[in-house]
Amino acid sequence: MTKFLKSTGVVLALVLATACGGSGSTTSQVSNSTAPGTLALDPPFRIASLDAATFEAELGATTTGAQLLQLTGAPACGVDFYYVKFWTVGGANEATESSGALMVPTGGTGCSGPRPILLYAHGTNTNQALNIADITDPTNTEGALIAATFAAQGYIVVAPNYAGYDISTLGYHPFLNAAQQSGEMINMLAAARTALPKTLTSATSDNGQLFVTGYSEGGHVAMATQRALQAAGAPPTAAAPMSGPYALEAFGDAIFFGNVNLGSTVFGPLLTASYQHAYGNIYASPADVYSPTYATGIETLLPSTTPLATLFSEGLLPQSAAFNSTTPIVTIPGQPVLSAQLTAALAVPSDPANPLTPLFAAGFGSPYLINNDYRVSYALDAASNPDGAVPTPAAGVPLAAAAPTQALRLALYTNDLRHGAWAPASPTLLCGGDQDPTVFFSVNTLTMAEFWSALPAGLVTVLDVNAAPSGPFAAIQTGFIGSQLQLLAFYQTAAGGGLSLAAAEQKLVLGYHTAVAPFCAVAARSFFSQFAGG
Repeated sequence: MTKFLKSTGVVLALVLATACGGSGSTTSQVSNSTAPGTLALDPPFRIASLDAATFEAELGATTTGAQLLQLTGAPACGVDFYYVKFWTVGGANEATESSGALMVPTGGTGCSGPRPILLYAHGTNTNQALNIADITDPTNTEGALIAATFAAQGYIVVAPNYAGYDISTLGYHPFLNAAQQSGEMINMLAAARTALPKTLTSATSDNGQLFVTGYSEGGHVAMATQRALQAAGAPPTAAAPMSGPYALEAFGDAIFFGNVNLGSTVFGPLLTASYQHAYGNIYASPADVYSPTYATGIETLLPSTTPLATLFSEGLLPQSAAFNSTTPIVTIPGQPVLSAQLTAALAVPSDPANPLTPLFAAGFGSPYLINNDYRVSYALDAASNPDGAVPTPAAGVPLAAAAPTQALRLALYTNDLRHGAWAPASPTLLCGGDQDPTVFFSVNTLTMAEFWSALPAGLVTVLDVNAAPSGPFAAIQTGFIGSQLQLLAFYQTAAGGGLSLAAAEQKLVLGYHTAVAPFCAVAARSFFSQFAGG
């Protein structure tokens, strides 16, 4: 869910900027309609255009780019990058203009003519100015990744920036709001399909096949979109949600009971603001949830044009301390045993046998983000209405039989992708890494796989890029494991900081979630190739 960092290739975006040729567009008209899915600017503006040969040469001229080429393969197509403005709605059904990228492959066979559409949902980004269409922006590393992986291999890529980012004046981001975000994906798809025949790349057309994927937050968005398309009678050809927080209630339970994930102090404010706007009952005041140190201004803090590091250094957010290191005392009248059990469950993790204990323990401190009273209210609800997947998955890992009563937990329940007992009708790949400290693989990917275990064999495929290499994705697993070993060795050299093995392993953990992304993206493309036709 974290922003794609340097390990995915800031250098890649820089070389793309130099590769971009002449841009421009036909004369655009501002739309008078604000209906969801309507283009706000018709046709869209072309930001950049590059051919396959230049793309490959520029990538190969840098170490990072050459490594990416080894993973994605040489570009088979050129790519035109269009900036699409369209209308959608926010989490409270308020109209808002949104934006995104339309990446159109160009060139010969397999690039122009009828091509499949790849609908992509990006990971969490704290930069409010994010524009995934702007390939000339050196910070747009996720845009560069999907361009190299999909658009340069013949897929028409459609990728929204999300409401609350770029030109959207919504004032918040509907983070992990399954209905809003899937609706916005479908709105962007409609706008892109309207725009495509009017672009300067009209020789490339939609062949009717639709593939849906996304990473981290985008993994949740991709799965929610797959569900929404299927409910509308238009299921995608195939889908590949990647490293997403699908089982939200179970994931929330794990975090509130002390398994604090990396990035929790960023995700928390995004989540409560999103659900407060959607449902209006998460808090009467932010101080109901957040400690006095951070409550003021937290409703509008993220996303922001201020860098995340600055928000930390200025004391507007704690870097890792989601919870108070002083354990709250739970008292349930007439139930001393349960009271003691819950109190113990809310203590700072200290199990020396669990390699993730240091990570979880880093989620506690002072000052801290979330009030003890709010944490206790969540824990009491989880005890009354257990999810089933935490701490030990029950058969079929259903959601709690009774809906939660605590407001945040009810919102997580509502947006949990097990809700409504939905199951995919299209071939689905669930990709991730089992050591992910940000979006726990077992709580999310494996929970969904177990939830769908009664489906026909082969309909749902699970890929752990960190597992022993085997099967059709063995080369991707080998590549990921090898890249992690190389990175570990690098951190121990003078150039990499000269770290001890323990310190190098810790640094590897911090970058793990980001490192999985390009390998899962290539796995998704490989998976889709079984069904894609030209």
